[in-house]
Amino acid sequence: MKGFYSRKLHSLLGVIPLSLFFLEHLVTNFTAVEGGTEGFYKAVAFLNGLPLVIVIEATLIWLPLFFHGVYGLYIAYQAKPNVGRYGNERNWRYTLQRVSGVITFVFVIWHVWETRVQIALGNVTHEEIGGVIHDAVTNPITFAIYMISVVAASYHFANGLWSFLVSWGITVGPRAQRVSSYVCMSLFGIVSIMFIASLFAFRSIDFQVATSMIDAVKSVLI
Repeated sequence: MKGFYSRKLHSLLGVIPLSLFFLEHLVTNFTAVEGGTEGFYKAVAFLNGLPLVIVIEATLIWLPLFFHGVYGLYIAYQAKPNVGRYGNERNWRYTLQRVSGVITFVFVIWHVWETRVQIALGNVTHEEIGGVIHDAVTNPITFAIYMISVVAASYHFANGLWSFLVSWGITVGPRAQRVSSYVCMSLFGIVSIMFIASLFAFRSIDFQVATSMIDAVKSVLI
């Protein structure tokens, strides 16, 4: 039973609430595709206008994310992948889940530093966050990092959902696990495409222009 409850909590937090937050983040970013700068900033304003938003973020996002990420690194450290000897599908999933988890956790720390932390420090406003992402995705190196990271996060989310259904006894038989695998891998493809489309949307000059206009207004007021 050593580590049993910790692993169960790690698995549960990966789905509730972190998967829900992941999907919300996806939808918010995708508004840049559907509505451009106006649609994206409306979505950001809506989220920041929620009551007790700081409490909600702390209890439903940052604390679960900290535990899931740190304990996930511990699980990855203990992992003994053997795809070299047994290259079957489950062994590859086992290995990719841990590799994608490490990539995602490192990326999240960097992304949070570039966005939420800078907002908290007063270096960036909510109205400039699209410009921050624009600068990142128009740089070839950081754009490649974003691309790899969002695909890794999408796989970790989708395969983690499949693993959750298996480990919690929701999909028991081979047929149920096979069907859930098709569903989850299809979800992986859809989510990856949506995130990649969002990255290309943020490359639009409109996000740079919007940020430049805010900077110009600030300079006049100051």
